[in-house]
Amino acid sequence: MSVEVGTKVTGKISGITNFGAFVDLGDKQTGLVHISEVSDGFVKDIHDVLAVGDEVQVKILSVGDDGKIALSIRKAMAKKPSAKEHKPYKKHEGDNNGRFHHEHNRNRDDKRHSFNNSKRNNDGKKKDFDSLLAGFLKESEDRLTSLKRNTEGKRGGRGGRRS
Repeated sequence: MSVEVGTKVTGKISGITNFGAFVDLGDKQTGLVHISEVSDGFVKDIHDVLAVGDEVQVKILSVGDDGKIALSIRKAMAKKPSAKEHKPYKKHEGDNNGRFHHEHNRNRDDKRHSFNNSKRNNDGKKKDFDSLLAGFLKESEDRLTSLKRNTEGKRGGRGGRRS
């Protein structure tokens, strides 16, 4: 049996280590499935997923010059489209020239940068750059002052401890 990269073959688990599982491909050929290639999810203990003697379908990832065969169970499984992978991006309402934003990221950014919430005046027009910059600098200075006030008390005043 010729081993070619990219082909899917069936094999039998012949040994398990803490870093992966050895798969007997037949015709006196053995390959290694690394623990990261066993499942799509995180695998803490490979013994929870595989056992010696299990029949598995594997995809051949590479064949080294020294004869080592890298295998993957994860890539051999048929891909099922998940809702997470194919979640469509929603077009952001507003005048952003047709750019797309993922709704989650937009909500997160709104919460993180409170100075962005004050970008528009009451009449709906954008503020000019100078006023935006002034607002940012004021908020930044306030945050730094608060940070200094909180850290100086914890380390014993200006300069910290001296030995």
